Amino acid sequence: MPTITPRPPHRFLLAHPAHFLALGAGSGLSPMAPGTVGTLWGWLAFLVLQLWLSPGALGLLIAVALPVGWWACTVTARHLDVADPGAIVWDEIVAIWLILWLAMPMGFVGQLAAFALFRYFDAAKPGPVAWADQLFKGFGWRGGLGIMLDDLVAAGCTLLVIALWRHFLP
Repeated sequence: MPTITPRPPHRFLLAHPAHFLALGAGSGLSPMAPGTVGTLWGWLAFLVLQLWLSPGALGLLIAVALPVGWWACTVTARHLDVADPGAIVWDEIVAIWLILWLAMPMGFVGQLAAFALFRYFDAAKPGPVAWADQLFKGFGWRGGLGIMLDDLVAAGCTLLVIALWRHFLP
């Protein structure tokens, strides 16, 4: 049975730049379903970012967000003294950015389906997502990578389903 970790106090959010990033600008402090709230925040942020950034610039932003997020998740987990705190949602944010960046253009229904598929793969952790979730546990560089990796595998599973959907149901 998973251990339920307490939500960090709001002052923790601004105590270090890594906290602000890892906690998704506060979206991870949601009292209910922080992963879902973080993913929603990421979806909204992507929609706003694509108004100003070209697809290439969005790709560069995602490429930079991955190692910066690895660092932020590592630092924040260590400061919370929890290997994979639920309040850390940067992994969900970057994963939904990656999904939307690779799957766009699509309308609201397609984006909603991508969101729902990703949340399913991230929460239920079937097959390869569970494997990735267990691969790197603990603190230090491995812990930050472990926090990010299962969400990236869930993003890959989501993209696979979208690709199959587009191929077989054009």
